[in-house]
Amino acid sequence: MNEVLLDTCAAIWFSDGEKFRREAAAEFEAAAEGVRRVYISPISAWEVGLLVSRGRYLARVEVTRWFDYFVAEGGFAVADLPPRLLAGSSFLPGKPPTDPGDRIIVATAREHGFRVMTRDRKILDYAEQGHVQVIAC
Repeated sequence: MNEVLLDTCAAIWFSDGEKFRREAAAEFEAAAEGVRRVYISPISAWEVGLLVSRGRYLARVEVTRWFDYFVAEGGFAVADLPPRLLAGSSFLPGKPPTDPGDRIIVATAREHGFRVMTRDRKILDYAEQGHVQVIAC
């Protein structure tokens, strides 16, 4: 089974203690048991920063501390984000999401063979096109 990459919304919900669907919760359990890794993209730090700066998300701590704590305490791995992946996010097949953060997360998942854990309808729709695997959370 492929490893998992959290969409930014899933990372926020996890850090806020939200409930997840059974399949998604099982991925967190597998990660906690060391069976599988769950990844977060550095682009999520940027996206959370934008949300906080625009008043759309109230972070309990400064954004970089949130990201670092999420990785260290949550046991999540940080996905590689090389320039070729960033450039490649501009050339995704089919009809990808238009949001730059979503495109980068999708490109990261495609590059590494990850499944994206998300509730984002646009990423879920893109998965229905057959271009990325997802876990609806």
